[in-house]
Amino acid sequence: MKTVVGLILLVTSTLSAQNHTLRAGAAAVDITPTQFPMNMPGGFSANMAEKAHDPFHSRALVFDNGETSLAMVVVDNLGAGPDVLNAAKVLAAAKTGMSVDKMLISSTHTHSGPSLNTRSEAAAAYYKQFVEGVAGSIIQAHAALKPAAIGAAAHPLPDEVFNRRWYLKPGKMPLNPFGRLDTVKMNPGTSPDVIDRPAGPTDPDITILSVQDLKRKPIALFANYSLHYVGGAPGGQMSADYFGEFARLMPSRIRGDENFVAMMSNGTSGDINNIPFGVIRPPREPFEQIRIVAQKATDTAWLAHRKIEKHQADTRLGMVQREITLKYRRPSSQDVAEAKAVLAVKDKDAIEKLPRLAQNYARSVVNAAERPEETLTVKIQAIRIGDFAVCAIPFETFVEIGLDLKKRSSFPQTMVIGLANGRHGYLPTLEQHKLGGYETWLGTNQVQEDTSVILTNNLLEMLAELKKAD
Repeated sequence: MKTVVGLILLVTSTLSAQNHTLRAGAAAVDITPTQFPMNMPGGFSANMAEKAHDPFHSRALVFDNGETSLAMVVVDNLGAGPDVLNAAKVLAAAKTGMSVDKMLISSTHTHSGPSLNTRSEAAAAYYKQFVEGVAGSIIQAHAALKPAAIGAAAHPLPDEVFNRRWYLKPGKMPLNPFGRLDTVKMNPGTSPDVIDRPAGPTDPDITILSVQDLKRKPIALFANYSLHYVGGAPGGQMSADYFGEFARLMPSRIRGDENFVAMMSNGTSGDINNIPFGVIRPPREPFEQIRIVAQKATDTAWLAHRKIEKHQADTRLGMVQREITLKYRRPSSQDVAEAKAVLAVKDKDAIEKLPRLAQNYARSVVNAAERPEETLTVKIQAIRIGDFAVCAIPFETFVEIGLDLKKRSSFPQTMVIGLANGRHGYLPTLEQHKLGGYETWLGTNQVQEDTSVILTNNLLEMLAELKKAD
């Protein structure tokens, strides 16, 4: 009798272990546009592309442990809105049985990517291709699930991240588009006669999540770096920027085969870029700086990978999503009156005397005043994969917010992803709002000024909730 009971307990224990075994799958689907010319979004004037210099992809990583199934996806795009991403999630859920609230889809924020509007035949066709491609990457990754183990680490690459908001020397600050003086300026140039000091820090770390099968064969590597983008693509050409080049190079660093998928997500880079202010960089040929950054990033990811002593298969999974309702910013009556006065200027010479982009931002003020909606509801997410955590924020998030979340997280290692599940403008801290500058202007920042505090507090609560599973 004792033997039978022992066998029953052994079988039950074995089944329980099998049901909670971590499985992972990864896939990359080509979503390169096929119809040209196509508009590349960003800026105030048309930016038409005639071809793609390098391929665009949707790269998906799916985890399952018998209780929880979740997806982490990176798409080569400036910033897909929640509507298009939700369409892809619904399509993937129908094919996989996964829940849409267990899917994280983030954009890389390449500035030379295709538009997802439907105002042209090419863009409308691409919208359909994009939705099906993103969904397809999740579906294929889910179909590739196999027993797996994970490891995480970080290694610094400080050479290529620079805070782009600077204090200037006395008398050097130009008027902003609203005819006022900010305290700091975005992209102030490199002249030592003009710039004084940066207005914030950087996050030098490249953080990685490494996934292997139980024979130690690489399945995927999910990386994160708080660098806005690199740029340097000539006019008329699309590029996935350093994110795409990183994914191309990374397999050679850790001997991944043709099924291995590497992906680089955008971190908290709302105030970070690749311009070494105060230093004159030698001229580069088109795409050269993209290659330089990608090579350094893959080397750094390799160094981080070497720090992982052991990949863990007995790993807890968890994911929490919250919807947060935020108030839209509203201009004052004085702001609106001044904006309408700027828009009333018709004389060409008088327009040229206005501050740069004055009429563009005056329209933003009027539009904000006339917006019928009072609030915006956004989605934030927290993920647990063993002792590794991920926070997902749908804004171009300032680096200070990411550093704060990493410091205060309930987990020993935390990755913070921006432009996740939507793109709702810049997310400065309260302190940076007081300094002004491009990222704080009405038009680039849409929501109440304490949004960073609200989202940070919610994400810390969500991380603590996931940690309670211990």
